Amino acid sequence: MIRTTSLAALAIVLAVPVAYAQQQGSAGQQQGSAGQQQGSAGQQGTVGQQGTVGQQGTAGQQRSGGQRGTAGQQGTAGQQRSGGQQGTAGQAAVNDSLFAAAAAAGGLTEVEISQIGVQRATDPELKQFSQRMIDEHTRMNQELMTLAAQKQVALPRTLDPRAQFCAQSLAGLSGEEFDRCYAKAQLVAHLDSVETFEAEAQRGTDADMRALASKSLTHIKEHLNMIKPIAMRYDKDKSSSERTER
Repeated sequence: MIRTTSLAALAIVLAVPVAYAQQQGSAGQQQGSAGQQQGSAGQQGTVGQQGTVGQQGTAGQQRSGGQRGTAGQQGTAGQQRSGGQQGTAGQAAVNDSLFAAAAAAGGLTEVEISQIGVQRATDPELKQFSQRMIDEHTRMNQELMTLAAQKQVALPRTLDPRAQFCAQSLAGLSGEEFDRCYAKAQLVAHLDSVETFEAEAQRGTDADMRALASKSLTHIKEHLNMIKPIAMRYDKDKSSSERTER
């Protein structure tokens, strides 16, 4: 977001004496005094731009005698004067082994709570959804385990404490209360899975792991589209009931 420099701040910047500029370089090039830095070959960056980590403006915009560099052009890991171009911080690669572990943990949780859904859900849609989750996530879990074994990546084999608590909590409910909480739990789980698999599919470093994430992501998005209207229906029903009670 580009921040507009206030008139007072701009006046201060414009008042910086040009006398601070020093003559440098064998070719008579000038080095900017208020935020300009020399490039790796002794060249001066375009007037008014910093070349440390991308283009920076100090309080929105800097000016030493020419063009102003905007604050919105900061390059935390972006363009550098001396080193060419780098990917931005938002495009940094993700760790394939961590993805595999996170995906395996999520897959185990999904199968576990879906089994509870088959047993305790009273909503026919949720029962049908639960069985499909068991079938498809069991298959995806096996595909991940096979690839992880080839890559010599260790995967969790049991539920983590958070997943255990979620399963135990759901198992203690019944009737419509179970259906509502279970639908919400499935919605949250699939929202989280979409983010996890998208990150690996887009920024993973291992081609095989990226391909698996991309393939699985298609199914996970389908699951999300299935559970979202069901969860929203229960949430709407609860809100209506609460208003009636008031």
